[in-house]
Amino acid sequence: MNLIFLGPPGAGKGTAASKVAAVFEIPHISTGDLFRAAIKNETELGLQVKAITEKGDLVPDELTVEIVKERLLADDTKNGYILDGFPRTIPQADALGGFSPVTRVLNFQLDDEEVVERLSGRRVCRSCGTGYHVRFMPPKKEGVCDVCGGELYTRKDDTVESIKNRLNVYAKQTAPLIDYYAERDLLTNVDAKPAAEEVLESVKGILKSL
Repeated sequence: MNLIFLGPPGAGKGTAASKVAAVFEIPHISTGDLFRAAIKNETELGLQVKAITEKGDLVPDELTVEIVKERLLADDTKNGYILDGFPRTIPQADALGGFSPVTRVLNFQLDDEEVVERLSGRRVCRSCGTGYHVRFMPPKKEGVCDVCGGELYTRKDDTVESIKNRLNVYAKQTAPLIDYYAERDLLTNVDAKPAAEEVLESVKGILKSL
């Protein structure tokens, strides 16, 4: 079962993908995680990715395709996978189709206003990396991590300006994938506004019917 989770930033694709991956025993492959690993290791690619993502732009297709293609060669993908954050463009989708057929594409739908509220409220601990949200999961003490007492901060790509830029980029480059996969009868829409548990149940129902 080769799956793609589509949707704007903040729609909950990653959360749903992690839980679905555990249920169906297939890997959740996030290009964001792959990029962050490259950035952390300070590889040449990682430095390029860091400069691009901090502006809220997308990593070039050819770099992204090579990273994902290599990942899909791993043994843990033999029974399928969930791609989260790839493909983002039509050329990426064409490339993926050339080396790995897609079973189903789930499109997580969420309006722009909700996206801005969700992402701009996120906070991360500088010391241990624990995540919070000012509305949905606030720390016991404002600005202080419950786990280690470290300082909480807003990531550069979670500022309102960066979020709006990411939404513009998504609308221009990624949203066309909705029509691309719908035309191939591979797309199913998912309402991403309810609580995460409710969204997860909807996704599991869709996948069990495949």
